[in-house]
Amino acid sequence: MFRMRRRPLVRAAGVAATTAVVVGTAGAIHHHQQQKYAGQQAAADQQAQMQQMAQQQAYQQQQIEQMQQQQYAPPPQQVAPPPAPAPQAAGTDLTAQLQQLAQLHTAGVLSDEEFAAAKAKLLGG
Repeated sequence: MFRMRRRPLVRAAGVAATTAVVVGTAGAIHHHQQQKYAGQQAAADQQAQMQQMAQQQAYQQQQIEQMQQQQYAPPPQQVAPPPAPAPQAAGTDLTAQLQQLAQLHTAGVLSDEEFAAAKAKLLGG
């Protein structure tokens, strides 16, 4: 009878040992996976930071280039109105000049103010 009692205890001890090995292995694998995932996340975070820094540097470089272009750009040129034709002594020339001014005004080359000033100058005003 003594042997019968020992066998179930030995079997129970073997099952417990096997269970401990399985649980220990699973725990080790879980720990390894957690470290692996943490390393991958850290690498992804570092890559995102590097991309953000590169974008900031590109933006700053663009701002510097714009400032340099503004600093060295020539001042905008102002367009002077076309010179009014010199007055002529004959009346037909005056009529032709007035017609030419009217055509320039109609074409949009002369504004209302420029047309009025040129017309007054031709008419002796």
